Amino acid sequence: MESKETDAKFLKMNLGATVRLNKFGLALIGGMIFFIVVLYRNSGSSSQSNYEGRLTTVSLKRLLSGAIDAAERGGKIVYNVRVQATLNEQSKGKTKEGANDPVTDGDLKSHLAMFYALSKAFPGVEIISEEHDKSNVDASTVSPTETFNVEVERTIVDDESIPVEDIRVWIDPLDATQEYTENLRQYVTTMVCVAVKGYPTLGVIHKPFENFTAWGWAGKGVSPKLRVTKDQGGPKDDIAHIIVSRSHAGDVKDVALKAFGENTVVIPAGGAGFKTLAVIQGDADAYAHVTLIKKWDLCAGNAILNALGGKMTTLKGTDIDYGNRDEYKNQGGVLATLYQHDFYLPKLQVLQKS
Repeated sequence: MESKETDAKFLKMNLGATVRLNKFGLALIGGMIFFIVVLYRNSGSSSQSNYEGRLTTVSLKRLLSGAIDAAERGGKIVYNVRVQATLNEQSKGKTKEGANDPVTDGDLKSHLAMFYALSKAFPGVEIISEEHDKSNVDASTVSPTETFNVEVERTIVDDESIPVEDIRVWIDPLDATQEYTENLRQYVTTMVCVAVKGYPTLGVIHKPFENFTAWGWAGKGVSPKLRVTKDQGGPKDDIAHIIVSRSHAGDVKDVALKAFGENTVVIPAGGAGFKTLAVIQGDADAYAHVTLIKKWDLCAGNAILNALGGKMTTLKGTDIDYGNRDEYKNQGGVLATLYQHDFYLPKLQVLQKS
C-alpha cells in the first residue's frame, strides 16, 4: 500500500515538473521562432563575407549608416583641430590655376579616422580618399563605423545588397581646406559617397561647425533635415543666382552676366560640398565650375541631387562617372541644379575652356 502511494506521489511530482518544463520550453521555442523570423527578414540587408573575412556583398543601408558615422567622426576631428589652432598647415603645391593647395592636420587626421573606420567595417570595399597616409600610420585605435543609424532606419524602408566589386567609396576628409586655414568655417564639410557601377548612389555631406548632416540615397530617400520644396526652383524673381568658386568668381561673373542679364547674382563661395548644398537648399539656382576639380569633391553632392531628382553634369551635359579610382579628375566643368538643368546648361556651356 505504501509503495502505491509513493508511486502516486512520484508520478504527481513528475507530471508537475513536466508541465513546468513544457511552459518554459514553449517560451524558449517562441523566442527562438521570433529570432529566426527577424533574422530571416533582415537576411537581405546583411553583408556577406568569404572565408578570408572580406565582403562579397554589401548592404547599402548598412553602408549608408557607416558613411554617416564616418563623415561625422571626421567632422569632430576637423572641428577640434581648428578650435585648438593646431592646423600645422603645409602646401601640396599649386593648383592648375596657380593657387596654393594646402593640407592640414585636420585633413590628415580626419582621413585616418574616416578611411580606417570604413575599411574595418566593410573589408574588401575599395575606398578612395583625397588624402594619403603618412608612413608608419597606426590605425589600431580606430574602431569600425557604426552600421546602424536610427534616422536611416526610419526613413528607408528596404535595402539592397550589392556585389563588393561594383562599389567605390569616395571620401573627402576636409572639403574647403583653403577656407579652413582662413577660419571661414561655414564652407567646411566632410563628405562620403558610394558609387555603384560608377553611379553616385549614396551621399553624405556633414558641416562640422554647424553640426548638420545631409544624406541621400538615389531612388530611396533623403535625410529629413533637407527641407526641399518645389517653389525654390527656377530663377528667383527672374534673376539667376549662380554660386561659383571664390578662386575664379570674376571669370564666371563676366560670362554669367552675358548669359542671364546684368542683374544676375553671382555668389562666390568655398567648397564644392557647400556650393552643392546651397543649390539643394534653395540658396542658389545653379552651381557652376569651369576648371579641373576632383571627383571626391563632387560625388556626395551628386548622389544627394540624384536622390532629389536634380542633376550634376559636365558642361557638355554628360554624367560624371565614379567607377575608376585612376580617373579621379573631372576636367569637363560642372553644372549642378535641383531644377531646370536644361535651362541653365546651354547658357553656361560657354564657360567651358578648351
